[in-house]
Amino acid sequence: MFLTAELAKGYQRIVGNDEDDVITLILSGAESAALTYLNRQVYADSASMAAAIDAGTAGLFPMVITDDIKVGILKLFGDMYENREDSVLAVSVAELPLGSRELLRPHRIGNGV
Repeated sequence: MFLTAELAKGYQRIVGNDEDDVITLILSGAESAALTYLNRQVYADSASMAAAIDAGTAGLFPMVITDDIKVGILKLFGDMYENREDSVLAVSVAELPLGSRELLRPHRIGNGV
């Protein structure tokens, strides 16, 4: 994973919580969803990307993770953490203007999965 559970807890302002296993699972799911949306291989640093390129496993459009992708993952994490069910009871919801897709879209290749 690119992000730590501690960073995600700080982002979400989670204090005194004993759900570390749940937080790690949700963070992993958020990261997976973001990377699937990007439809490309993403690496922690240029050395890792260079090694994958040399090994022939980097794909067509490899990239090193950027801060906006990390924030996109954190935004997905926050939504998944706060909204654990598929439905809500009579709550008005509005999409924020700078959501995770807006942070991830500039790095996306093709239509994704």
